[in-house]
Amino acid sequence: MTTTGQPSWQPDPEGRYEYRWWDGQRWTDQVSHRGQVSQAPMGGPPQAVPVAAASGDGFAGITGDLVDGRFSEKEAQPIANQNTKMLRVRLGEPFMARQGSMVAYQGNVDFAFEGGGASKFIKKALTGEGLPLMRCQGQGDVFLADRAFDVHLLQLNNAGLSISGKNVLAFSSSLDWNIERVRGGSMVAGGLFNTTLRGTGWVALTTDGPPVVLNAAEAPTFADTNAVVAWSANLQTQLKTSFKAGALIGRGSGEALQVSFYGNGFVIVQPSEGVPITVQ
Repeated sequence: MTTTGQPSWQPDPEGRYEYRWWDGQRWTDQVSHRGQVSQAPMGGPPQAVPVAAASGDGFAGITGDLVDGRFSEKEAQPIANQNTKMLRVRLGEPFMARQGSMVAYQGNVDFAFEGGGASKFIKKALTGEGLPLMRCQGQGDVFLADRAFDVHLLQLNNAGLSISGKNVLAFSSSLDWNIERVRGGSMVAGGLFNTTLRGTGWVALTTDGPPVVLNAAEAPTFADTNAVVAWSANLQTQLKTSFKAGALIGRGSGEALQVSFYGNGFVIVQPSEGVPITVQ
């Protein structure tokens, strides 16, 4: 039996236990059976599952999926997805995060407003590209999430990424960030200013649902301005307008404005155009 996907508890492929931990690439020796977690190598004989001691792990007398290890914090890497909706960052160097995105932390952590300077403040006011940030520093683990959106972790190696401010969850303080106009757009068009990250470091972004990553080098690529999440900063961009006179009498396609991408790079698109605004 083979499997793919994010690290998670899945039915034991050998059937000897209820669940076995899949680390994203291979089956591990960690198993869960009747609410108890133990170690059992693949291919070996069944082992007795130890009963939790009366004290020590804090769960004496309590069993169930919430306390059997399936949802325990992940310790593998300093910065990693806790699950598909949450990021865990072990503090060493300070990092930037979206204001209000902290859902829990352990240790001695300080959260401070990060304005980015007068020039970025003016750009926010003029463009509407908002990226409210806080600086996280200290010692401990910080857990981040935003509206239960999917969280994706990228590593930049002397590269650039243009990302919509609303999709930024957190990033390394080693990255330079700025608000830049999307090439091919104009101030009057609105919504055509993105946050650009450059340098070497990590960035966590969110998507409203599973995204698609398009290779812009294969063919000219177009994306709805509200659905596009991020793209390689080296790509050439241009506005494409498909407005027709029929739209004035209710015969429009509803797809009047897109961004086109050209060059060698990728474009990330989410299966959502954002929360619709309703008029009462």
